[in-house]
Amino acid sequence: MSHGGHGHTHDGSEGPGHTHGPQPPPQAMMAPPGPDPMVQAALDEQFRAINLTLADPSTAVCSAHKKETCEECNLDFTGLNALAKVLPTLNEPGIPPPPNVVHPGRSQAVQKAKEDGNNSYKQKNWAQAINHYNTSANIAATRFPWEPAALVRDELAIVICNRSAAYWASEDFASALVDADVVIQLKRPWSKGHFRKAKALVGLDRLEEARDALMLGLQFEPDSAEMLAFKKEIEDSITKRNDGPPVGVTASS
Repeated sequence: MSHGGHGHTHDGSEGPGHTHGPQPPPQAMMAPPGPDPMVQAALDEQFRAINLTLADPSTAVCSAHKKETCEECNLDFTGLNALAKVLPTLNEPGIPPPPNVVHPGRSQAVQKAKEDGNNSYKQKNWAQAINHYNTSANIAATRFPWEPAALVRDELAIVICNRSAAYWASEDFASALVDADVVIQLKRPWSKGHFRKAKALVGLDRLEEARDALMLGLQFEPDSAEMLAFKKEIEDSITKRNDGPPVGVTASS
């Protein structure tokens, strides 16, 4: 198999110890830069050595009098000792996993809530479908920050697109339009978002805007039979409305 930018093939004729020409000498590690002289001078001027000893592993006292608070030495270790006792009792800070790790349980929960919404949609129980889609969207939106952003966008785009369809079916066209706009923001090249926006706009009797929404969607999927047929229906309705009494569009979902 040829490797891009790699001028030979690995066909098994070379052993694991083969080399690729002369190896460059290892580079010496650069020493870290020294402190700023002015800052170092200020620190040296303010530095004061403190004579202390440990009465136990978490209790500092003055070396001369073995006191936690010593007026003679002008020392007070009360705050330091309290901190030393509290720190070991704290839980270790949570360390996030490497980037792009996907939580499998969350993915399953997003999918299950979405499927429950789809089943309710098929049964024409629009309110229940919307509730399930809400649950799915909320789970997807609360993924951990280190999980892939593209995955979150894809999950949300699909679920909110389905919710837009449920709003449209329940004749809540304004909510359907809001969801369609969100889908377009999340996944602009996906023609389904533009189609759902056109459906919502038709429901609001904004036919010219619906036609424009479909034309934008067709830029991403010019051969979409669904959008082409709906665009023709809208244009026919616009023509009839302009030539005579208003005629509504009743395209199926």
